[in-house]
Amino acid sequence: MTSVKTLVVAAALSVVPAISMALCGGKSHQAMSCAEGMVWDAQQQACVQQVTS
Repeated sequence: MTSVKTLVVAAALSVVPAISMALCGGKSHQAMSCAEGMVWDAQQQACVQQVTS
């Protein structure tokens, strides 16, 4: 009986990463922090000078 439980737990643990990868597939989110006075420009994919009016 213990080996069946071990097998079920091992199978579940091997499936979880695959499911999480499938749910996030094609998305590339990354935390980005810029220096003071700079903001992240998604179009340029870089920090740019913050424009104030």
